[in-house]
Amino acid sequence: MLPVIALVGRPNVGKSTLFNRLTKSRDALVANYAGLTRDRKYGEAEIDGRKVILVDTGGISGDEEGIDVAMAEQSLQAIEEADLVLFLVDCRAGLTPADEIIARRLRTGSKTTLLVANKVDGVNPDIALAPFYELGIGDLFPITATHGRGVRTLLERVVADLPAAEAPEQEELATGIKIAIVGRPNVGKSTLVNRLLGEDRVVVYDQPGTTRDSIYINYQRDEKPYTLIDTAGIRRRKNIKESVEKFSIVKTLQAVEDANVVVLVIDAREGLVDQDLHLMGSVIQAGRALVVALNKWDGLEADHRDFVKAELERRLRFVDFADVHFISALHGTGVGHLYQSIEAAYRAATDKLSTSHLTRILQWAVSEHQPPLVRGHRIKLRYAHAGGQNPPVVVIHGNQTDQVPAHYVRYLEKTFRNALELHGTPVKIEFRSGENPYAGKKNKLTDRQKAKKRRLMKFVKKKK
Repeated sequence: MLPVIALVGRPNVGKSTLFNRLTKSRDALVANYAGLTRDRKYGEAEIDGRKVILVDTGGISGDEEGIDVAMAEQSLQAIEEADLVLFLVDCRAGLTPADEIIARRLRTGSKTTLLVANKVDGVNPDIALAPFYELGIGDLFPITATHGRGVRTLLERVVADLPAAEAPEQEELATGIKIAIVGRPNVGKSTLVNRLLGEDRVVVYDQPGTTRDSIYINYQRDEKPYTLIDTAGIRRRKNIKESVEKFSIVKTLQAVEDANVVVLVIDAREGLVDQDLHLMGSVIQAGRALVVALNKWDGLEADHRDFVKAELERRLRFVDFADVHFISALHGTGVGHLYQSIEAAYRAATDKLSTSHLTRILQWAVSEHQPPLVRGHRIKLRYAHAGGQNPPVVVIHGNQTDQVPAHYVRYLEKTFRNALELHGTPVKIEFRSGENPYAGKKNKLTDRQKAKKRRLMKFVKKKK
């Protein structure tokens, strides 16, 4: 499972700015305004080749009222689910009572905590950092999140303090295609899991871990092995009268990262909401194959069905490669067809691609639509080869590839997906630029060239 890093501190100390820098995104809103971040914000980052989940939180001030109370609870919850906590303070504002309250909370807990002093630019570090040693957190890391100053040193310590990657126990090892069932609360994830397993299923072994772990269920269907990753939390039991579902963004992101194919369950009665799109974006960012299942389709009026289909066609154009199924997990309608899309998406995500075929597709794409000019020179894309699976990675070599615009990357992704018939999975494009063999080398003149240069210089002086 991916380790979780939480960014905590009082309002307006730069948590969202550091979050955006580490995730290389602009997902978190940033402004010189205290309390801008309300809920926890999740994102993925890669630190020295190791992927982590970052959690951006609202501030804790100690005197919360109204909505600020909920913000503080969100921050405290982020601390509980994190493996490592980055406690941010403001060098310019100095040590405040709110900082002491947060430090007291962190010292009484068992989480590994690093004290990060932000906004160190423009102040004397020796004077500005001295008061924060009173907090008793440990080593202090001065940074400037807006410019990246000191962030490299901080990340080296973060990697050293992250928990070691644990080897999965034998009972948790997947035996087949790993299918993650994700979605909002109460959309029918648990019901779909039980329906996929079937009534006459083989004996399965559920190994629940911590609150951040998912449940891995190995089973067989038509003599084919599958592994369901249930992110629903507490699943329906025979001795429980009511179905209880616990929703965790962290659990969902970890399950998506570990899966081969993700089935996103949407409540057809409520239609497509923003949270569904956020989950879909997380799946695409992770590069996982995707199947969309609209549950609770039975019993809907014809007008409502037409409205839902129109909304899907309008808002899901960015995932036009994914199959959409209209199902009823409770009655089993359409559930069996999910396996066809799952199998097709898995084959596309793990298919082996030849270099010659990829290069021919690249040459055809360039001939149909050439890359743009950069400072008067045309970007040259020479050849392509496979760089990985799940998702399929196409590595393109050429000149000035770091200048390829985003719209041309999307054009190449769609071209490769259509040409290779990769159904149900996104395609990732990576670029490599050839090195200039003469870069950094000085041309050595021969004796004849030196004599010619001297004669030329004498001629220029006479003209003057």
